[in-house]
Amino acid sequence: MVFAGFSHLFWAREEFQAQVPRWVPMDPDGVVMASGGVEITLGVGLAVLNRDRVLVGRLLAAFFILIFPGNIAQYVNHADGFGLDTDTKRLVRLFFQPVLIAWALWAAGIPRSKR
Repeated sequence: MVFAGFSHLFWAREEFQAQVPRWVPMDPDGVVMASGGVEITLGVGLAVLNRDRVLVGRLLAAFFILIFPGNIAQYVNHADGFGLDTDTKRLVRLFFQPVLIAWALWAAGIPRSKR
């Protein structure tokens, strides 16, 4: 997460801008930078806030849900980015968002096994 967040801020900003939906009433670069900051914060939180790990995992899952419209917009608008240069690749990418949501919950220990 931290690596992805820094990529938003530095070397992949244009790629991430392709995922900002046209209907978002903000500058795409600002959206990318803000989401990068959120990813860095949540990534660090997941790594160091053991006491609040469940909360951070839920926030990370919510973040992945909130950015999903960007993935949909990239598909609908046929926007290239991150090697997703065909509609087939962009469509396949949509199916990985639920995996990221599940990963965030799993990384936070949600659901906890009953012992």
